[in-house]
Amino acid sequence: MTQPQLTGRLPYHRLARLSPRYRWWRPLLGTLVAAVTYLVAVVILMFCSVALGLSLGYREDNDGWPEFGPVSGTAVDLLSIAVAIPVVALTVRWIGRRRPGTVSSVTGRLRWRWLLRCALTALPVLALAMAGMFLLPADGGAEGPWAGWAAFARALAVLVVLVPVQAAAEEYLFRGWLTQAAGAYLRSPWAALLPQAVLFAAAHGWGTPWGFADLVVFGTAAGWLTWRTGGLEASIALHAVNNLLAFGASAAVVGGLSSDESAADAPWQVVALDVAGIALYTAAVAWWLRRRRLDRTAPAPQHPAPPPVLPPAYPLPPVYPYADSAPVPPRWPGRPGPGTAVPPASRGGSGDGADGG
Repeated sequence: MTQPQLTGRLPYHRLARLSPRYRWWRPLLGTLVAAVTYLVAVVILMFCSVALGLSLGYREDNDGWPEFGPVSGTAVDLLSIAVAIPVVALTVRWIGRRRPGTVSSVTGRLRWRWLLRCALTALPVLALAMAGMFLLPADGGAEGPWAGWAAFARALAVLVVLVPVQAAAEEYLFRGWLTQAAGAYLRSPWAALLPQAVLFAAAHGWGTPWGFADLVVFGTAAGWLTWRTGGLEASIALHAVNNLLAFGASAAVVGGLSSDESAADAPWQVVALDVAGIALYTAAVAWWLRRRRLDRTAPAPQHPAPPPVLPPAYPLPPVYPYADSAPVPPRWPGRPGPGTAVPPASRGGSGDGADGG
């Protein structure tokens, strides 16, 4: 059974149907394959990191895992999330039967200039929100001491390289694959965007109700930006700049990267500032879109038309299934018809020759 013929253009959340080989079961199977493959990849990465740490002589903790330290441990955590990018790409290619670039945008690729523009827009907006968070009274005592320029520079170098990849991996998984998998069955963009936002918040754990709501708002805003712009660039910029500022602030103090707190544990004051920054960035991107032409849809797949049936160049003789039903050819004057006995005298030679005359 083949998919029905699609007409017009497809928005981002409907791109799972972009493949002419789309079948209803492919998004479901792809989600299962992506989840299992990601878990296997994380386990392999963890075992490799443990083997590397033990071979380099790192001290073991109570669970037998090497203590890499705050910077190296954070790098391992970021890489364990970053492996989602090749997992999603392979799933789209093998199960979805379409180009992996269709998860990046409706153009089939990542639009780097648009990504840079969004990142430069997000940086001052989110930095302003982050500065407001530092003015809030600290809960549970004073912050740790300054880590020093040398330690901060080493940590920042690692974060600048790995945090954008980690943020992009989450976007490819939640705003990319999961949104398009839901959009394969749901025409409404909001119906396809809301499930991934809840799953995104749940993946960060349950801290406070305010923190969970903040993550849902973040996932919803990032999903809307993806649908509205036709690609992941705006959401990747938002996520990467947000995480880079948060990790950078943690790296500035001693032991900040070793903290177990996450966005799910945020109090309502932090959530209020974070939501304000997300809303301001979303409005800024919408303002850019009114002044910049950007592809938001992709052409629907066109199935090849069957070859036309041409009439024969000359009339073919009729086919009679039975010999008895064939018409008898007409009898011409002076010519015996079929089945007529021919007299012996007419079978060759002349009568005079026969008489010997």
